[in-house]
Amino acid sequence: MSADSQDFSLLSEDDIYLFNEGSHLRLYDKMGAHPVQKNGHDGTYFAVWAPNAQHVFVTGDFNGWEKRGVRLSPRKNSGIWEGFIPGPGQGALYKYHIESNIRRYKIEKADPFAFHSETPPKTASIVWDLSYTWKDRQWMDGRGKANGLDAPISIYEVHPGSWMRLPEDNNRHLSYRELAPRLADYVNDMGFTHVELMPVMEHPFYGSWGYQVTGYFAPTSRYGTPQDFMYMVDYLHQNNIGVILDWVPSHFPNDDHGLGFFDGSHLYEHADPRRGFHPDWKSYIFNYGRHEVRSFLLSSALFWLDKYHVDGLRVDAVASMLYLDYSRKKDEWVPNQFGGRENLDAISFLRRFNEEIYLSYPDAQTIAEESTDWPMVSRPTYVGGLGFGMKWDMGWMHDTLEYFSKDPVHRKYHHDKLTFRMLYAFSENFVLSLSHDEVVHGKSSLTGKMPGDDWQKFANLRLLFSCMFTQPGKKLLFMGNEFGQWKEWDHERSLDWHLLQYAPHSGLQKLVGDIARLYRSEPALYELDFDAGGFEWVDCNDAMHSVVGYLRRGSSTEDVFLVSLNFTPLPHSGYRVGVPRGGNWIEVLNSDAAEYGGSGQGNLGAAEAELKSFHGRPYSLSITLPPLAALIFKSSG
Repeated sequence: MSADSQDFSLLSEDDIYLFNEGSHLRLYDKMGAHPVQKNGHDGTYFAVWAPNAQHVFVTGDFNGWEKRGVRLSPRKNSGIWEGFIPGPGQGALYKYHIESNIRRYKIEKADPFAFHSETPPKTASIVWDLSYTWKDRQWMDGRGKANGLDAPISIYEVHPGSWMRLPEDNNRHLSYRELAPRLADYVNDMGFTHVELMPVMEHPFYGSWGYQVTGYFAPTSRYGTPQDFMYMVDYLHQNNIGVILDWVPSHFPNDDHGLGFFDGSHLYEHADPRRGFHPDWKSYIFNYGRHEVRSFLLSSALFWLDKYHVDGLRVDAVASMLYLDYSRKKDEWVPNQFGGRENLDAISFLRRFNEEIYLSYPDAQTIAEESTDWPMVSRPTYVGGLGFGMKWDMGWMHDTLEYFSKDPVHRKYHHDKLTFRMLYAFSENFVLSLSHDEVVHGKSSLTGKMPGDDWQKFANLRLLFSCMFTQPGKKLLFMGNEFGQWKEWDHERSLDWHLLQYAPHSGLQKLVGDIARLYRSEPALYELDFDAGGFEWVDCNDAMHSVVGYLRRGSSTEDVFLVSLNFTPLPHSGYRVGVPRGGNWIEVLNSDAAEYGGSGQGNLGAAEAELKSFHGRPYSLSITLPPLAALIFKSSG
């Protein structure tokens, strides 16, 4: 039986041209499975790219999974097979049965453009309509301001399956609809502005955390339907919370039903394993130079902003895309045509990706996880940059965590770990990130990384988060860090919410909430996150006491903030700090306050500036610096 494609197709000649040219940005409207009506008959139009196939059939629950049940027809020389099948509609299960002359290859593949999939370990695609009535107009109309580079952006990173589980229901994870109100309330209570979801695209292996994607157009069905996921995004938006998705164009798994060796040939991946196989993740690498692959990936990126209203994409493992020799030995990679190690096709793709995102959605953001010193990652493509809006500051993360792991008695010998960042802090639009990667694979939780007894561990955490929220750059904190999770993150279990009954954990959580709200309420702490005019050292040289101090300013206010950080458990009384103006400086936050679990030392809420020159400034404060603590003072002009 053959599908009817003689006089019906969603693909125009222009669609075919743009797809084969690598410029089609909305393939999800044309490819895959689309319920339609033809000549009064309900059914589904199917279209799949398999240029090296000899035959392509659609098999599903509507034809008893007969492998050669319904034959699709080739569309000229486009490599696309298509056809209309009367009968199957919303909810029908299906796969493509592909036969190729290459090695007499026969296999069943899930639809690369499927909108919905069976819950793993099942692997069939599901015909699905994406109709949904959105209620987030107010957010969408104003999100450009919330996503701006001069806006307060503090991101709460979440793994949907393990943020909160239901122990009374056999440790069941929450659905998208169950997660929505709980997460929205918590994020708002904590003062975060955005949520970043670890990959929700369909993935066969739960233990990959979503980073081994097979469904580039389908939210995982583990937590519900596409409309359930839309509901969660919609709900977060209605509660003024932005939604950023992890997106993974760097590699894909080699599961039989997935993209790999799709039609008997290396269609989406490079044939040469030196370019097409990733040694670390044992996965395939996209062929970014192939036009149709570029159309596929660009369409996937735009799909999530179009159909799901997401506010940004964080692109995973960018460094692995940029370098041909990434994680490879000398004889395991192939240079580019100029003899270099740069992946020119990937560079071109990333630039095109950012150009198209910002052209279609100028109020969205793209964020790169790029772990090297590749220049101008977050600079426009027209000046030679990659075009991302922001970039994770991996250098700050490594230096800071290494410094905090030291016993305070040794920290004076590593003072440069605190100060080095300011030599490059404004070379990119940085996000200071303490992500899931830092609390897995034997690295210990953040709490476990801190030295000293339990009191000192929590004091160090309060100091760490205060340091992060007061330095230039946007912020990202992985779930559980905000209340001092003791155990490493485990994707199979809930966060240890019961710890909040204990004062050290609830005190830390309160500190994070207070400083997150302070950050988003004071322009001087966020407006110039990417401008050197917003930061000034007061003293970066007091290595002997392991103390640093700096000023933060905004562009639209006369307010000035002084931040003094003491990285040892020794308090200092009468510690003098130079300031730019006289008058009363209000102590707006003290991480050593008793309500946070601290010792309660401080300055009784304020300090008066004296006309006594210090640190090259006409005025100075004489303050008490509590142990392992941050002080934040505010002077209003």
